[in-house]
Amino acid sequence: MSGQNKRVSTDKFRVGLVQMSCAIDPNENLEKALWRIRESAARGAQIVCLQELFRSQYFCREENSELFALAESIPGSTTETLGRLARELGVVIIASLFERRTAGLYHNTAVVIGADGEIVGLYRKMHIPDDPLYFEKFYFTPGDLGFVNFDTSFGRLGVLVCWDQWYPEAARLTSIGGANILFYPTAIGWHPAEKAQYGAAQLDAWRTIQRAHAIANGIYVAAVNRVGFEGPAERGLEFWGSSFIADPFGQVMAEASSSAEEILVAECDPHRMEEVRRNWPFLRDRRVDAYAPILKRWLD
Repeated sequence: MSGQNKRVSTDKFRVGLVQMSCAIDPNENLEKALWRIRESAARGAQIVCLQELFRSQYFCREENSELFALAESIPGSTTETLGRLARELGVVIIASLFERRTAGLYHNTAVVIGADGEIVGLYRKMHIPDDPLYFEKFYFTPGDLGFVNFDTSFGRLGVLVCWDQWYPEAARLTSIGGANILFYPTAIGWHPAEKAQYGAAQLDAWRTIQRAHAIANGIYVAAVNRVGFEGPAERGLEFWGSSFIADPFGQVMAEASSSAEEILVAECDPHRMEEVRRNWPFLRDRRVDAYAPILKRWLD
């Protein structure tokens, strides 16, 4: 999982992002995701990433204890189904699930399934938001696996989840673990009452912070979001899609719309990382001897 050998492949690899809307029925969403993974593989994708909590609508819009019934064990039926497909297609699948670890203990978890159909490892979301219509602290225990990398048949990758994408510390720590690419399964959108005034700025900030992670770390970044309106008109969320893949200097290689279901596929070349890091040697010039205060909440 978080390999000690830090084996970084120099081979090119192709990634696929599945941006889709979600129905109320989890089985319907799973079937759609399976079909979209097949489409991605047919277009050449070797690593396919699904959006955050793809099996359901975004249930964290409310605090409702009955919704814990959506959680599932890992390994479980979903990972077994995805594992069979990964083995059949010879692809790596990244799937974000509502994990039931035990009674009363739940996580927002991304599972990496190898091309052989076996689970490579898990990443449990570290940063848990608590905002209007994003009541995740009610459901999820913060992750306890740290910021990890996963060695796969097509290279070494890191996975972070949604709210993690605003934290440069998460991107840095995952990057210096040796990853070739950071994946961000996501569920983010507009509050209807805010869209007209703040919507464009919010989307731009979301895109900018992740492109900045690519630049600061000289690494590929792939963010995949859902689309569609979920919930009642007055208290729902309009998910803004806009999934994208950026190269190690933050240049957007592929980008989806804000409203349509789409599949993005792009080729990533680790030699591009080498080129960028040689010319913009941020990792060389880091003052690791001076960063101890970062461990404090605030400097008084």
